[in-house]
Amino acid sequence: MDFRKILHIDMDAFYASIEQRDHAEYRDKPVVVGGRPEQRGAVAAASYEARRYGIHSAMPSRIAIQRCPHVIFARPRFDVYRSVSEQIRTIFRDYTDLVEPLSLDEAYLDVTGCESAIATAKLIKQRIVETTRLTASAGVSINKFLAKMASDVNKPDGLYVILPEDAMAFIATLPIEKFHGIGPATARKMKQLGIEVGADLQCWSESDLVANFGKVGRHYFRVANAQDSRQVNPNRIRKSVGAERSFAEDLCTLDAMFEALTVIVDDVEARLLKAKKMGYTLTLKIKYADYRQITRSRTVTLPMHQAAEMGPLAQALLEHHLEPRPRVRLLGVAIANLVSAKDLGYQQLSLL
Repeated sequence: MDFRKILHIDMDAFYASIEQRDHAEYRDKPVVVGGRPEQRGAVAAASYEARRYGIHSAMPSRIAIQRCPHVIFARPRFDVYRSVSEQIRTIFRDYTDLVEPLSLDEAYLDVTGCESAIATAKLIKQRIVETTRLTASAGVSINKFLAKMASDVNKPDGLYVILPEDAMAFIATLPIEKFHGIGPATARKMKQLGIEVGADLQCWSESDLVANFGKVGRHYFRVANAQDSRQVNPNRIRKSVGAERSFAEDLCTLDAMFEALTVIVDDVEARLLKAKKMGYTLTLKIKYADYRQITRSRTVTLPMHQAAEMGPLAQALLEHHLEPRPRVRLLGVAIANLVSAKDLGYQQLSLL
């Protein structure tokens, strides 16, 4: 049987590693990329030195500094991160045209056409170091799920291979919360059902998993049995365009929130214009001062791309779903169900 050769390349603490590379005073020290506690910021990335204190991405900065009082906060430089990411993708494309970026710092590569996937992964890792002075971890296997799991094994600067004959045994020992695509809530439910590791999941029939978890149960059945037919897609379609803002002080009035939404939808309009997209579904995100978060969506019959269309809809959702006596720390707006503005003939986009 012929197997595909799939790589998952994941940069090691990408944002934080760039800051340590570019600032000698940050090296070998706990570094967080993100907003400072007094700005009510959150951790976008943490160096491995910071992770030893239990600091991780999406953690409020005030908690990060409680766990490590001497942690260094670095302001994000996304223009630099994007530039380095493009350097890395250029390296990928020297080995295969089948590159599927997942974010600035990770991608799947189908290298089935290469003689040795392992040798190719080593070469890519070496060239990344030579070009960027950064390290990456690589997973090598027969499908996307296994390659993703493999890249996490020996971080940082790791290389791990899961051969076809070893796939089922590797999955059998994998803790259920480590499965890519199984979040904390699903993991808790699985543990309540006695599913602690992959071997437990392998004992379940597809029909029983669907009965307990819905359609996604089919995916759980397949990956538990080392089956993943998803192709590496170099033309991955963007699913949404959005923007959000966190606030130095909680917003407590509708007027203040409406004013904030005006700025946010202007940003979304600019991003839609740049992407040449329009969308049918608007989603409003509200995060309260106690970190509870809700999202509410509405789909319309004509695609949106202008702030004049998105603003009133976002305000209506906010007014309808906002809790009494609110204290809001973050608002966001995203447009989904995207279509190409060019395909719909909306030439006025080019005039905005």
